[in-house]
Amino acid sequence: MPLHWKLVIDSRNAPALADFWAAALEYEVEDASVLVGRLLAAGQIAEDAVVEHRGRRGLRGYAAVRHPDDPFDEVSGIGQGRRLLFQEVPEEKTVKNRLHLDLHSEPGGRDALVARLESLGATRVREVDQGPAGHWWVMRDPEGNEFCVN
Repeated sequence: MPLHWKLVIDSRNAPALADFWAAALEYEVEDASVLVGRLLAAGQIAEDAVVEHRGRRGLRGYAAVRHPDDPFDEVSGIGQGRRLLFQEVPEEKTVKNRLHLDLHSEPGGRDALVARLESLGATRVREVDQGPAGHWWVMRDPEGNEFCVN
């Protein structure tokens, strides 16, 4: 049986980075408002463990995005398929990622995708030319995490 997994990305501002990646991937930001409300009402978490972002309550230091077609738990809002979880850490990013996302455009749509990602806050780093294998852009998200667009 295959394992269920999610990709966890360290960040300085989890809700803002989740907003960027939701827009970049056309995913949905998970809504944990119902779960947070239940945990607060049951006294299982304190108010200081909660943050509000774009009118939704979430757990401080965490935010996630999920594929819009994948199943999710209606109480917790947690996706049960393709999912990225952003967790806040105290230190800044200091070195190159050892793991990154590759975003694939529609045929002939790479330049438009790069421009859309830049409008969301990404930056181009360099273009890589692999001859017959094609070429792609190395980019950075708003917190400096590298990803590729081809």
